[in-house]
Amino acid sequence: MKKPAKKAVGAAECSENTREPMRKCDPAEAQAMREKCKTDLSVGEVAQRAGVAVSTLHFYEAEGLIRSWRNQGNQRRYAREVLRRVAVIRVAQRAGISLAAIRDALKALPNERTPTAEDWSRLSARWRADLDQRIRRLTGLRDQLDGCIGCGCLSMGVCPLRNPWDVLGEEGPGARLLDPEG
Repeated sequence: MKKPAKKAVGAAECSENTREPMRKCDPAEAQAMREKCKTDLSVGEVAQRAGVAVSTLHFYEAEGLIRSWRNQGNQRRYAREVLRRVAVIRVAQRAGISLAAIRDALKALPNERTPTAEDWSRLSARWRADLDQRIRRLTGLRDQLDGCIGCGCLSMGVCPLRNPWDVLGEEGPGARLLDPEG
């Protein structure tokens, strides 16, 4: 059976399937719809653009690092700005910043907005002292790695010199000299 063709009905068109008039959008409404399409991204689009797995986005959302909403079809939608937020999260993670610290920093932004360049400058300055301390600690660990680790075993030839009578064993388990904070 042949489908009926569209035919003009005043300022509207008839749908091929129902012959009910389809409303034509006015230019302002059409522009608004195009703008909305440009700003909303699906979870797959965000994952592809951000270079992360969809499960990573779900995890970030569960951890309160990013937000989404559901459309009428119950699909996740993200504002385009989430791409910058994900980038900030990824860079901070690569620098060794914990997710808890990242979350706290992002929540401290006004209205939990997407970080601007100025925000990033402030955030990274806050994390710099922590990173410097970790670098010093790791350098110390590296420099002592080939010596006694202070485990209390007294099996290495240098242990009696650095840990006579196993006094470090009283401080607790593990490598006491290499990781005094551990």
